[in-house]
Amino acid sequence: MTPVILLAAEKKSAEVTDWAARIGWLVGLALFVALVYWLMREGWKWRGTLQGDLPELPTAPDDPGPARLTMSGRYHGSTTAGQWLDRIVAHGLGTRSRVELTLTDAGLDVVRPGASDFFIPRAALREAALGKGIAGKVLTEGGLLLVTWAHGERLIDSGFRSDHAAEHTEWVDAINSMINKTETEGAR
Repeated sequence: MTPVILLAAEKKSAEVTDWAARIGWLVGLALFVALVYWLMREGWKWRGTLQGDLPELPTAPDDPGPARLTMSGRYHGSTTAGQWLDRIVAHGLGTRSRVELTLTDAGLDVVRPGASDFFIPRAALREAALGKGIAGKVLTEGGLLLVTWAHGERLIDSGFRSDHAAEHTEWVDAINSMINKTETEGAR
């Protein structure tokens, strides 16, 4: 046989794609992903139900006074104080968002576009510190401003990250000096 005839004899037709099986796998995968998202959503709602004893968040007073410090950045969430993985989701505290912080003599005003705003009264502030993580967000050392505050029967840590991380130290100093001044005034 000549080489041309051998080449013609070895040709086979291409395998036919089994579209029904392929579509079945894609539909099954889509249903699995939808189930996982639904379970995550239900877990989030269940956590909010468990935290239903948390009172409504305070709102800013009509005249909070002049701003001592302002900062824009991101709100990364709130957790039970000292337990950086125990996220609080009740009253929208679990919703990450942009944030505008304003520190006044009355307290800390947290304005979050697209999420519920809240106010931390001066008397509720307990501590400010630099941290590196809060539920679902880990940064470099000192990359997060953690504000500990009392709300109802709970101590809460709220995590903020400034657009300019160098501001964090100034915020820690200002909040802690405000807390110390409040404690000194209360001891009299």
